[in-house]
Amino acid sequence: MGTEITEPLLVDSKDKINTVDSTEIIPEWKDQITIRGLVVSAVLGVLFCIITHKLNLTVGIIPSLNVAAGLLGFFFVKSWTGFLSRLGFSVSPFTKQENTVIQTCVVACYGLAFSGGFGSYLIALDEKTYKLIGTDYPGNRAEDVKNPGLGWMIGFLFVVSFLGLFSLAPLRKVMVMDYKLTYPSGTATAMLINSFHTNTGAELAGKQVSCLGKYLSISLVWSCFKWFFSGIGDSCGFDNFPSLGLTLFKNTFFFDFSPTYVGCGLICPHIVNCSVLLGAIISWGFLWPFISQHAGSWYPADLSSNDFKGLYGYKVFIAIALILGDGLYNLIKIIIITIKEMCKKSTMQNLPIVSEVQDSEASKLLLEQRKRDEVFLKDRIPTWLVAAGYVGLAAISTAVIPVIFPPLKWYLVLCSYIIAPALAFCNSYGTGLTDWNLTSTYGKIGLFIIASLVGSNGGVVAGLAASGVMMSIVSTAADLMQDFKTGYLTLSSAKSMFVSQLVGTAMGCVIAPLTFWLFWSAFDIGDPDGPYKAPYAVIFREMAILGIEGFSELPKHCLALCCGFFVAAIVINLLRDVTPKKISQFIPIPMAMAVPFYIGAYFAIDMFVGTVILFVWERINRKDAEDYSGAVASGLICGDGVWTIPSAILSIFRINPPICMYFGPSLSG
Repeated sequence: MGTEITEPLLVDSKDKINTVDSTEIIPEWKDQITIRGLVVSAVLGVLFCIITHKLNLTVGIIPSLNVAAGLLGFFFVKSWTGFLSRLGFSVSPFTKQENTVIQTCVVACYGLAFSGGFGSYLIALDEKTYKLIGTDYPGNRAEDVKNPGLGWMIGFLFVVSFLGLFSLAPLRKVMVMDYKLTYPSGTATAMLINSFHTNTGAELAGKQVSCLGKYLSISLVWSCFKWFFSGIGDSCGFDNFPSLGLTLFKNTFFFDFSPTYVGCGLICPHIVNCSVLLGAIISWGFLWPFISQHAGSWYPADLSSNDFKGLYGYKVFIAIALILGDGLYNLIKIIIITIKEMCKKSTMQNLPIVSEVQDSEASKLLLEQRKRDEVFLKDRIPTWLVAAGYVGLAAISTAVIPVIFPPLKWYLVLCSYIIAPALAFCNSYGTGLTDWNLTSTYGKIGLFIIASLVGSNGGVVAGLAASGVMMSIVSTAADLMQDFKTGYLTLSSAKSMFVSQLVGTAMGCVIAPLTFWLFWSAFDIGDPDGPYKAPYAVIFREMAILGIEGFSELPKHCLALCCGFFVAAIVINLLRDVTPKKISQFIPIPMAMAVPFYIGAYFAIDMFVGTVILFVWERINRKDAEDYSGAVASGLICGDGVWTIPSAILSIFRINPPICMYFGPSLSG
């Protein structure tokens, strides 16, 4: 799935791929898609959508949950088949192909909770974000407001989410077999699923599932316990525990006992977590206190905390500058890598082939690869069907989107669909090489271009809607190719993978809006002082306004600081690429640094705690850490995610926590 921040999961994945059993019976593609698999996919889709929404609306960092989807899919089906077997029922065996289909379906479903814009471009359209930026702010018009509604959100997702699947499906052989792209996350998931379905791997899988269940229970109980002390409002409970002292607490430096963020720290690479903490220290430790000292000189001192002409403007626009600098650099880098790799491939194809004598090990590897190739190519997806699907869906979408978003004219939608397959190819190819999914970057480029083309009369709505169109296509295309790689390595049919992507996307078009509606109905989404800040909503709307109005209304020295941080993001990325690996592994990631600039430092503390736990664990017992850290992290994140459902229901019925635990300075004298 597309995330804001990803790092390569595997370095030498091709050396670690599980071997293929030549006697293995491969089920027909229809048998790989089962009713029980689809039921499990729907259940996990609900859970993972809730987790994604929670992360989207709080911090905006979404770790890869592919491995957790494969693990939980194995757990649910194995538990179900084991239960029925004990009752004396005859059950069909649970194959790795069925496990792969479940994982694919779940990833396609919860991917829409991210690319559907529920924490970014859709919320940027709502009335609260409009008022938060300021009713008198230049370029921020009351006419450019569209509040969330279940009907139009589901309709919008249905008309834009399937095109990415049809845009690149004919290129699966080129990407997976000819170019042999790594797709690190897809390869890691395939290795996990392959290991589950071997005699030796089944024992480890059982232990991992047990570990996940234990930490899910701990996380759920702890989240329930925290609720009793969280009172009314946003200043009570463990979420506001001044664990590092009241002075640092005022600057958002505290540990808030969140299992979700600690779990993210266990999953995300160390450099991501350290980058987030460094960004928090630079912004909330030094930069914001320094700018605050110039209140009255750089900006009016009597402004509210959420006024863009004051300190709040610095927070938002400097974060935007870092995100854009990082995104632009990586986009250019991926395009250059893609062109170089494709040129290299075409040159290699013209070289004379020299036959070599194969030893027994090399011969075995060759046979395994042939087996994978044969299975992958056996069930073809007709090119005419894919082309007709893309053209038909594009035509429907071109007609429907202007009805939902009138400022986005039909010819702009049509132009987007003409250039989208090329951008989807670049994103999918880049993801295959580096595991960096640049969905948000393509979305922001579409936003700027369309907003500036349409102008002040509807440019904000048109730009935000266009970013949604672009994000949906490039995200689902990259997810599809990632899952094709997983299917290739688990001997799953390409046709079953494509169908499961279609089913998972259809599920996501309904489940993602419904689970978001749970948050929207129960919590105060978008409140800058509450837990669900929806940080990217403000950033996306400001970018749309920026595309129309320019930089004229920024507070004093804000543009200079933005330019400095934009250049710094490019320079830091350049240093990461040109320095040796032993040095570059310690250079921070600008996009990860940008997130706390706007949100605060508290979640950075939690993620750093997670990374410290993992670091110590790796030093004590590296194998155990590799085997179980993902299960522990998934359990912590899932348990906290499960508690969101009863918490939301209690909130809807206006049942408040009984106790407010509050901390303040002791009274002197």
